Amino acid sequence: MNRTASLVMKIIGASLAFAAVVCLIIGGWSDIRSGVSSMKGRIGRKLTPAEAADYADEDLYI
Repeated sequence: MNRTASLVMKIIGASLAFAAVVCLIIGGWSDIRSGVSSMKGRIGRKLTPAEAADYADEDLYI
């Protein structure tokens, strides 16, 4: 009987932990989504000529 109760408690604990993780993901979904979209925007953005002019490329190849 003691082993059965221990097993049931482990199953309940694991299911509560899983439910907590799912709730955290659902609760923060908009933050996750905005973070991913801004990261994609930064990666895909190319430098404009004005931004590229800020770099001194000739000093790199002396």
